Amino acid sequence: MTTEADFLGLLGVQQAVWVTVQAHRGSVPREVGAWMAVFGDSTVGSIGGGHLEWQAIEQARKLLNGHAVAPVQRYALGPSLGQCCGGEVTLGFARVSTPDRPRLQQYFAAQQTQWSPVALFGGGHVASALVQVLGRLPFRVHWLDSRDGIFPETLPANVHAEHSEPVQGAVAALAPQSRVLIMSFSHAEDLDVVAACLLRQRARCDLPFIGLIGSRSKWATFSHRLAERGFGASELAQVICPVGVPGIAGKAPEVIAVAVAAQLLQLNSTIDAMSSLRTK
Repeated sequence: MTTEADFLGLLGVQQAVWVTVQAHRGSVPREVGAWMAVFGDSTVGSIGGGHLEWQAIEQARKLLNGHAVAPVQRYALGPSLGQCCGGEVTLGFARVSTPDRPRLQQYFAAQQTQWSPVALFGGGHVASALVQVLGRLPFRVHWLDSRDGIFPETLPANVHAEHSEPVQGAVAALAPQSRVLIMSFSHAEDLDVVAACLLRQRARCDLPFIGLIGSRSKWATFSHRLAERGFGASELAQVICPVGVPGIAGKAPEVIAVAVAAQLLQLNSTIDAMSSLRTK
């Protein structure tokens, strides 16, 4: 289950206080929109941990127990709070219960529309591990495979699985700005998906990341075959192979999944930084 699903599931039987980061200044542990749900004997989510979170939980439990608590509170992250971030965080506190679930579901759905789209080709061991990692990160995952019955029955809330035959036919309809990850069961399928992505780039240039699982020797073979299909060196340079943050050793699916997820998060940070520079 995702964190949101955990929260909404518990909210069906218990009241809670929803604590949100509403504003911040300087160095802080979490961004605006980060949240934590505080129940009588448990919590879901996080606003940054440490003494800040401990104090927020204490305030939330007071509110749950019927005491008056200011709905908006400001915390300086200095020595008095036992944290040395040096910034300032403004937290909101609101009681929520079962009748609030539809409103909160709408809120989470709206948040997901702002998450980065990922197109994941292939339903093998690495892709399955990657789906579990991305299931708790700010991505909307479109998971594709040409084989029937390959997807698990239960998926994270931010993952949509689709059968596509031929699988490369799905490339044209991918969401703009999709981060494409190619790791199918077949090298032939991988090659066709890469080619379809490069054709889309040639026409629309709206895929900021094309990552291919495999070795350098695999990419050498693919480069030769793609060149024979008419793709130039600048087009081939758009493909990242091997995919994943360099320097992480290990070939276990879970290790590769973490390396790939980290690479996607790095890309998001780069895109956000460039966007911030353009708006200044």
